Amino acid sequence: MKLNSIEDFLIMEVKDLHSAESQLLKALPKMAKAASSEELKEAFETHAKETATHLQRLEQAMEEFGGSPRGKTCEAMKGLISEAEEIMKAEGDNSVKDAALIIASQKVEHYEIAGYGSARALAEALGYDEMAAIFSETLDEESATDEKLTALAETLNAEAVSVGE
Repeated sequence: MKLNSIEDFLIMEVKDLHSAESQLLKALPKMAKAASSEELKEAFETHAKETATHLQRLEQAMEEFGGSPRGKTCEAMKGLISEAEEIMKAEGDNSVKDAALIIASQKVEHYEIAGYGSARALAEALGYDEMAAIFSETLDEESATDEKLTALAETLNAEAVSVGE
């Protein structure tokens, strides 16, 4: 891909986000299965449904450019999911694994928040108001998911801290 304009970079960012969301959509059911906390399982399952919607929105956003959001691999998400897989495969106390899964999930959310925030800013600067609104809606959902995970962590981290005492 060539970066001859900021629009070229926005297209690259949309493709990156699409790849990230696609990878996450495959990982979330595994993360739900690995979680022992019912609340955490539900959070992962709910976010999987949201992620499917995020993918549809990215397809809609790319219609502006007459192209497909496919064709790029998000290496950052690949690495973040690899870290989550290490946790899922680890043996040990379930409450500790749940706490670790929340941290892995929040790393993912923070990556997505950065991506959607940047994409929104670029779309706004280029005058793509509808696209900016799409990114803003997803950004709000990603931020809400991060807040839910933080609230879960407050409970589950306390359980994990008590392990081995």
